[in-house]
Amino acid sequence: MNFENKVVLITGATGGIGSASAKEFAKRGAKLSLIGTNEEKLINLRKELNLDDSRVLFIKADVRSEEYVKAFVEKTKEKFGTIDIFLNNAGVEGEVAPIIETKTENLDFVIDVNIKGAYFGLKYVLPIMYENKSGSVINTASVAGFIGSPGMAPYIASKHALLGITKSAALESAAYNVRVNSVCPGPVDNNMMRNIEKKSAPDAPDAVKDAMIKNIPFARYASNEDVVNTILFLASDLSTYLTGTHHRVDGGMGAL
Repeated sequence: MNFENKVVLITGATGGIGSASAKEFAKRGAKLSLIGTNEEKLINLRKELNLDDSRVLFIKADVRSEEYVKAFVEKTKEKFGTIDIFLNNAGVEGEVAPIIETKTENLDFVIDVNIKGAYFGLKYVLPIMYENKSGSVINTASVAGFIGSPGMAPYIASKHALLGITKSAALESAAYNVRVNSVCPGPVDNNMMRNIEKKSAPDAPDAVKDAMIKNIPFARYASNEDVVNTILFLASDLSTYLTGTHHRVDGGMGAL
């Protein structure tokens, strides 16, 4: 798990999983390019990491824009010379509503971030890895890619799509010795789940959490670190023969 001088690009870097990943990669010597949409959160992350400017790049950008994605990939290569690891992590949960009440703008928002944003990232990062004949991509998917959930159809659809994109990208990349895998968390104890709980039952978010935990054999939400441990494994040389795989970090939900 030594990432000394490896260049790691992380989208959604200020979220729970993204920031926890940045901290762990930094501890292990990586150089980081960190992408987020919230400037204040990027500033706070900069303070928390406290890295020399030679080891880190912070960029405010929205993955929904192909031009922004192209630009931050180019800036990362300009600064560090390459990209070794890509945590394709930016994602949103969207609103909670039945399909017949779904607003078009919510559907578009979720699809644009979770599918198009991830796709654009692959489009511009993979050529750099192909040139190097090495690299590891980790797409942040979800157990939502395996199941259905009432009120969450756009999110569910986006994560199903990301699993399919992961498989296709893995097959295209194998000849270049580039690995593409996905990490699929169950409920994680961070802001995204707080939002889902509140949107599902504004007057009783704790009841939503309790109901979800009843369906988790480990009887708790994952921590960000639980997910990051799998990300580190997939990024490392310990997983050099894995590609096109989906790794559930769900406390046993998939065994039910």
